[in-house]
Amino acid sequence: MYHHTIIRSNYMLPGNEPFYEFSMKLWESLEQDTNYNSMVSQRGVVNLYHSDPQRDAFARRGNAMRMAGADAVLLDEKGIRELCPFLDFDNARFPIKGGLLQPRGGTARHDAVAWGYARGADQRGVDILQNCEVTGFRNKAGRCTGVETNRGSIAAKKVAVCVAGSSSRVMERAGMRLPIESHVLQAFVSEGLKPLLPGVITFGAGHFYVSQSDKGGLVFGGDIDGYNTYAQRGNLPVVEDVCEGGMAIMPMIGRARLLRMWGGLVDMSMDGSPFIDKTHIDGLYFNGGWCYGGFKATPASGWCYAHLLATDQSHPLAKEFRLDRFERGYMIDEKGVGAQPNLH
Repeated sequence: MYHHTIIRSNYMLPGNEPFYEFSMKLWESLEQDTNYNSMVSQRGVVNLYHSDPQRDAFARRGNAMRMAGADAVLLDEKGIRELCPFLDFDNARFPIKGGLLQPRGGTARHDAVAWGYARGADQRGVDILQNCEVTGFRNKAGRCTGVETNRGSIAAKKVAVCVAGSSSRVMERAGMRLPIESHVLQAFVSEGLKPLLPGVITFGAGHFYVSQSDKGGLVFGGDIDGYNTYAQRGNLPVVEDVCEGGMAIMPMIGRARLLRMWGGLVDMSMDGSPFIDKTHIDGLYFNGGWCYGGFKATPASGWCYAHLLATDQSHPLAKEFRLDRFERGYMIDEKGVGAQPNLH
C-alpha cells in the first residue's frame, strides 16, 4: 500500500464490481474484525461529470453498481451544489453538471489498516520477517518448494507472492515475465485547513481526486508518471497537472501551501485490472497488478487470496482475475483504453 486512503466500489464491469462491493462490505466490519481503529470513515465518494455523454456513462455505471448490490445516486447540478457549494460552478472551464455519488464510500487510514492486519496475523502465529529480501525461488521439476532470502532459505509447500510495484522483479526470479509495468504514483498533502470537504471528490474532466484528513490537510493525487520506473520519486509535470485539476474545480485552494509530496510504486496491468491466480509453477501463487486501486481492495484481496491458497480454486468473486485472460481474450478493461498501462 502506498498512499491511497479511498475506499469505494463504484465499478461497472461484471468481473470487477461484485468483487469490490464484497470488499466494501468487509471494510464496514474491519475495525470489529481486527479490533483496531482503522479510521474507516464512510463520508461518500462523488465523481463529477461535465457533459451530457459523461452523465449518461455515469448513469450506466450507477445502474451496474445497483444491480451488483452497491449504492449509487446520480445527482444533478442542484444536488452537487447542495453537497459541495464551494465548487466553481460559474466560471469553470469544465462546467459541473452533476455527479455520481456512492454514499457508503469514503476513506480509511492506510497505516492503521496495515498495523491492524499485522497485529491480527501476529496473534494467529504468523511470523513477519522485516528486512528479509527474497533473492530467489527454490524450483525443482516444475514445483516451488521455498524461497531464498538474504537471511537464508525458507522451505514452504506453498509460496504466495504479493509485492505490489516490485512484482515484475520478484517474479522474474522465478523465470516469469508478467503483463505488468511499474510506474510511480505521486501523492500530495496540503497544510491543515478547517473542515471543508464532505467526503471524496473526483474531477471528471481530468485526473484529480481529493479528500480531507482528520488533521485538516487536503490529500490529493492524479495521474501516474507515464514512464516505467522503480524510483519512488516523481517529476514536476505531473505535479503541475494534478494541481491544475484541483484549481479547475476549487480555485480557492490556490493560496493553500503544499506541505509534503512523495511517490509510491504501482504495478500497472495491461487492462487496469488485477491478478489473483496460480502460476504455471506448482506451489507458486501470484497476487498483483492492482494499479491505483489496491488499497480499496485490501480486505477482499486477502480473503480471495487465502481462499485460493487453501483450496487451489479461485474464489467465485475473483475468478476473472486470471493471468491467462489476455491469451484467452477475456480482458477486464474498465476504462476501455486498451493495452496501455500508463493510461489505466
